[in-house]
Amino acid sequence: MSERPQVTPLARTTRHEQRLADTFVALADTLIDDFDVLDFLHMLCEQCVELLEVSAAGVILLDERGGLRMAAASSERAELLEVFAVQTEDGPCIDCVRSGAPSASADLTADAHRWPRFAAAAHECGFHAVQAVPMRLRRKVIGVLTLLKADGNGVHDTSTRLGQAMADVATIGILQQRAIGNADLLAEQLQTALNSRIIIEQAKGVLSAHRENLDMDAAFAALRGYARSHHLRLSELARAVADGTADIAGILAN
Repeated sequence: MSERPQVTPLARTTRHEQRLADTFVALADTLIDDFDVLDFLHMLCEQCVELLEVSAAGVILLDERGGLRMAAASSERAELLEVFAVQTEDGPCIDCVRSGAPSASADLTADAHRWPRFAAAAHECGFHAVQAVPMRLRRKVIGVLTLLKADGNGVHDTSTRLGQAMADVATIGILQQRAIGNADLLAEQLQTALNSRIIIEQAKGVLSAHRENLDMDAAFAALRGYARSHHLRLSELARAVADGTADIAGILAN
């Protein structure tokens, strides 16, 4: 039986750098006909977890009225926490999107006096450190990227800088894809994305109800995988699931 070849630190570093470069290319490559904002933001969250040594990530966007809406997350627990932050207007992510400046806590238990409700909710969700970076172009803030860690050691400075860079590229990509000439168009398209998220949540619930012990993360993975393999827009497939016109068995078998 042959031994498995060992991966050297240099090889691991090179592979990580290549994956990081590929991620930046993907975030910048939004000039395509079937660009899907929600799928794009979920990809951003997933790549943060993959590359930045964090446990989870989430995105909150400003809607057309200046209100806050949870748009994407890498896991169900992160989604629940981000929704709670929006509902209570409490947490580093809220401070970040309102001020346009990064906000962080290396130990939410120690910083509970700053964000009491968020800190308690984060503990319940299994997160003990957070770093929020703004999605901003010059003075215009369109949202916030939140990086979450299960341990209380805080998000590393390198991960924070890379997270900010990824948030910046994602923001520029969204604006570039739409060739934004005025704020009204941006608000309208971001609002469409936020409305689509509601449909996706409904579709996840439908899929979960069709299979015992299928959690929301697995339901979303099945939905997204089917959309990609069949070249469908995520939001359109979700609407078909919610309307009862989609191939549920096919999606769950994906």
